[in-house]
Amino acid sequence: MHPNSVFRRTEKAQSLELVRDRAFGTLAVSTEGAPLLSHVPFLLSEDGSYADLHLVRSNPICRAAREGIPARLAVSGPDGYISPDWYGDPGQVPTWNYVAVHLIGRLAPLPHEQVDLLLAAQSADFESRLAPKTPWTMDKMDPQVRSRLQRMILPFRLHIDEIDSTWKLSQNKTAQMRISAAEHIETGFGQELGGLATLMQDPPPDEA
Repeated sequence: MHPNSVFRRTEKAQSLELVRDRAFGTLAVSTEGAPLLSHVPFLLSEDGSYADLHLVRSNPICRAAREGIPARLAVSGPDGYISPDWYGDPGQVPTWNYVAVHLIGRLAPLPHEQVDLLLAAQSADFESRLAPKTPWTMDKMDPQVRSRLQRMILPFRLHIDEIDSTWKLSQNKTAQMRISAAEHIETGFGQELGGLATLMQDPPPDEA
């Protein structure tokens, strides 16, 4: 995460709101050799104290986390390149603005009999976002297919001890420079540039 504290003062509630809305991130654990990474959908608990997720049984993280293991779940928000020309100040240099939130804690397996409840909860949450579409439910699955799927998947819970976030939105520039860059950013490249421009124009409040 970015070391400049000006980018790391966003309220915890704002970071959790982004995490809950995204519901998808990169799970990382350290073992011998390179870290193990997996891209996973998840459900954040109402109080933000844990995130439930599932992994295919053959995923090496399943073996590493059999007895529980420290883990980090990285969730990304909008990001984009910032040209120094956009600031209207010749003394600036290129940079990249972005939003990222890391959930840090301990990944532990859940009892396997909970896999059906987890999958149903995930699909219910995600399907609810497609309203007015009639939600898909697991009872539409063929029982044999459902049983086979359950055997292939293992449920896990990330117990969250720390939330580390970076909201790098040019807060270290003058308001005029920041807004000027925001007005140009959709002509550039990155992800969700419209959302990034909105955040740059009105950055979230700092923690009290």
